[in-house]
Amino acid sequence: MNQHYTITAPIPITLRPTANGVDLDVSQWLTRGVLLELFADAAEDPMGFAEEMADLHQLAVSAQHQGRDSHARHEFDGRVEKLLDRVADGGRIPVYGTGVGQLRDATAELAAPRPVPSQREAGAA
Repeated sequence: MNQHYTITAPIPITLRPTANGVDLDVSQWLTRGVLLELFADAAEDPMGFAEEMADLHQLAVSAQHQGRDSHARHEFDGRVEKLLDRVADGGRIPVYGTGVGQLRDATAELAAPRPVPSQREAGAA
C-alpha cells in the first residue's frame, strides 16, 4: 500500500491509499502557499503580525470556553477566513487540466473496493 498518486498542480498534491481510504498530502501547499505568505507578512510588519496572531490565539481560547455560538467563535471564524483569503487563496488548491484528470483517475482507483489484509491471508491459506 505504498503506492501514491501525485496530482499535477501549481503546487503538487499527493494521494496515498490507507486501510480506510486515502491520505491527501498538501504539505507542499502548506509550506509554499501558506507559511511563506505568513513569513512575508511577519517580515513586513513584525509587531502587527505578532499582535494579530496573539489576538487570534485569545479568540480561540475564548471560543473554546464560550462555545460554538459565542461572539468569540464568530469573530475568530471571520478573522481566520480573512487571513486564509489573504495568505492561502481562501484555502483553495488550484488544479488544472491534466491534474484534474489525474485526480479523477486516482480517486476512482483508490475508491474501488480493496481486499482487507486479513481477507488476502485467508484466501492464500
